[in-house]
Amino acid sequence: MKHILLIDDNTIDNYINKLIVMESKIADSITVMDSGVDALEFLNNLIGNNEPFPELIFLDIQMPEMDGFEFLDEFDKFPEDKKERCTINLLSSSKDPSDIRRAEEYTYVKNFFSKPMKAEMLKNIK
Repeated sequence: MKHILLIDDNTIDNYINKLIVMESKIADSITVMDSGVDALEFLNNLIGNNEPFPELIFLDIQMPEMDGFEFLDEFDKFPEDKKERCTINLLSSSKDPSDIRRAEEYTYVKNFFSKPMKAEMLKNIK
């Protein structure tokens, strides 16, 4: 079982995504953040307090203040041992091929899913 972090500025999407993850029973704990900035602060606090890091992150791309790619650039600065144990899945309404190509440049981004989240998406995620 895993600790999953959901990052999306849309409250309704976060609510639905959390329900789907809970129903899938793939997570021991679920943390929801409504901005990339808050999520980075949360992750930095986990590292600073030597607390378990999420194994799985679902990240929206289009968010105000800090978009998903800006989050990924900051995530890239985390210690290697944290990044190696954490899989990021982009969950976005974007269907822009350049977003998909850009996502593939990050080795820890494993999937690019289109919103809305569906239970089937979680079946093949490790």
